[in-house]
Amino acid sequence: MSDLPAGTRRLFAAWDEAAVTAERAPALLIARLLEDGDAADLTWLLATFPEGEVAGWLARHGGRQLSRRSRAFWQVALGVEAAPAGDGIPEADLLWPL
Repeated sequence: MSDLPAGTRRLFAAWDEAAVTAERAPALLIARLLEDGDAADLTWLLATFPEGEVAGWLARHGGRQLSRRSRAFWQVALGVEAAPAGDGIPEADLLWPL
């Protein structure tokens, strides 16, 4: 799989560069790029991971790991419903209540 582009590394400043690869941290890459990535980041993401894999991640984890705004956008863009947001946790107590 492709190495993380230099411009995309800005989103992973707190992580060891060797640990943030498509092979070692696919869920982290998908989550972070769907939430904060720009057009170049998303182009790389979808060239690296099949759209079905990204959609599957959204269906399993998107409700808990994306903001409400990002989740709504990606549900439409990928044509899949995201996992429930909080497993019964009040929305005000969720990590990304926006």
